[in-house]
Amino acid sequence: MTKPTVTSDRNAEGVCIRIAGDLRTQSLDQIEGAFKSISPDGKDVIVDLSGVQSMDTGGAWLVADLERRIDTSGATVHLEGLQEAHASLIETVSKNIPEAVGEQAPPRGLVETVARVGERTAGAWKDSVSIVGFLGLTLHRLVRTLIMPWRLRRAALVSQMEQTGFKALPIVSLMGFLIGVVLAFQGATQLKQFGAEIFVVELISISILRELGILLTAIIVAGRSGSAFTASIGSMKVQEEIDAMRTLGLDPIEVLVIPRVLALLIMLPILGFVADIAGLVGGALMSWIDLGVSPGMFLTRLKENTDVWQLAIGLIKAPFFALVIGVIACWQAMQVKGSSESVGQRTTASVVQSIFMVIAIDALFSIFFSELGI
Repeated sequence: MTKPTVTSDRNAEGVCIRIAGDLRTQSLDQIEGAFKSISPDGKDVIVDLSGVQSMDTGGAWLVADLERRIDTSGATVHLEGLQEAHASLIETVSKNIPEAVGEQAPPRGLVETVARVGERTAGAWKDSVSIVGFLGLTLHRLVRTLIMPWRLRRAALVSQMEQTGFKALPIVSLMGFLIGVVLAFQGATQLKQFGAEIFVVELISISILRELGILLTAIIVAGRSGSAFTASIGSMKVQEEIDAMRTLGLDPIEVLVIPRVLALLIMLPILGFVADIAGLVGGALMSWIDLGVSPGMFLTRLKENTDVWQLAIGLIKAPFFALVIGVIACWQAMQVKGSSESVGQRTTASVVQSIFMVIAIDALFSIFFSELGI
C-alpha cells in the first residue's frame, strides 16, 4: 500500500492541491492534519486526484468533507483526474454526509440555570393557557352537542363507552375488591388492640365510598383510557389525518374529542359505583374471615351508621375527574409533533398530569366538603 501524500501550490489564480497514494482508512491519520490546514482564502481550488491509486469510503469522506468545507468558505472547488469508480464513491458519500451538527451539552453555571428555569416557567405558563383554551373549546362543543344532539356521533360514543367502561370493569372490580380486603385486614389489626373490631365496618364503608373507590378508579382510568386517547389521536396527528379532517370541513374536537370525553362522563360514575360495591364485598368477606363479623351484621351496621351522602360525595367527584382526564389526554394528543417518539412522550405526560390533577381535585373537594360539614 502506497503512503498517501498531500501537496499544495498557490498562485494568482488559486490553490492547486495534489493528492496521491492509497486513500484508505488505515492510513488517513497521516494526512488528516494536512487536509485540515488547507485554507483557500476565497480563491478557487483545484484538487488533482490523478495520483490516487485506490480509495475506500474513509478516503472518499475526507475528499467530500474537504470539498464541502471549501464550498462553505465561498470558494469554488474543481476535482480533476478522478477515476470513474472514485468519482461515484465520492458522490455517494457526499450525499450521505449529515448536515446537522450534533447538539452541544448545555452550558453550566448560575446564569444558565436561571435562564433554563425561566424558559421552563414560560413554557409551563404557555401550556397552562393553551390547555385552558382547549378546555373552553371542549365545553363549547359539548354544550352545542347537548343542544343539538343530532350532531353527536353515536357510533363513536358507544364504541368509546365500550372501550373506557365495559372493558375496564374487570380491573376496576378486582381493584375495589382487593382494596376492601386490605382495609379490613389492616383495620382489624389496629382495632383489635382496643376491642373495637366491630367499627371496621364504618372504616371500610366511609373510606371506600367517600374517597378510595372513585379516586383509585379515576387513577386506573387515567392510566388506561387516558393513555389510549393520547396515543390514538396522537398517531392520527402524525399521519396527518387530523389535517385531512379539517380539509374535509370536519371539526376534530367534535369528531374525536367529544365522544371520548362524553364516554368518560357517562362511564366513570358507573365504574366508581362498581368499585364501591366490590370494595364493600371484599371488606365484608375479610371481616367475616378475620373478625367473625357475619355478612348480616356487616349489612346492618352499614345501613345504620353509613349515610347515603358518603356514596353521593364520592360519585359527585366522578364527572370532574372524567372531564379532567379526557381534556388533558386529548390536549396532549393535539401537541404531538410529527414523530412516534413525540407520541410516546405526550402519552407519558398525559398519564402523569391526569393523575396529578385527579389527586389535586380530590384534595380540593375534601376541603370543600369539610368546610360544609358534610
